[in-house]
Amino acid sequence: MAPDHIQTAVDMARQAIWITILLSMPLLLVGLAVGLVISVLQAATQIQEQTLSFLPKILAVVAVLFGLLPWLLIQMMEYTTTLFMEMGRMFL
Repeated sequence: MAPDHIQTAVDMARQAIWITILLSMPLLLVGLAVGLVISVLQAATQIQEQTLSFLPKILAVVAVLFGLLPWLLIQMMEYTTTLFMEMGRMFL
């Protein structure tokens, strides 16, 4: 394998890790924020029900997922297109 092919593979792997972080960050941040708010409310009201924080977090993450789904799909399609184009150049 040529050194430029190795560098291309490393760059594509780096880009895959970056796109994974980029796509998961909004969902994780919403889950974190909702969990923090629920935890503060639970501490203030002294309600220590474990399942109370689960439903609001799931609903918030699903709402953000549906809201960001077009952007997420565009990002994934751009990466996939780039990946296939680079792989095509490597094997030709």
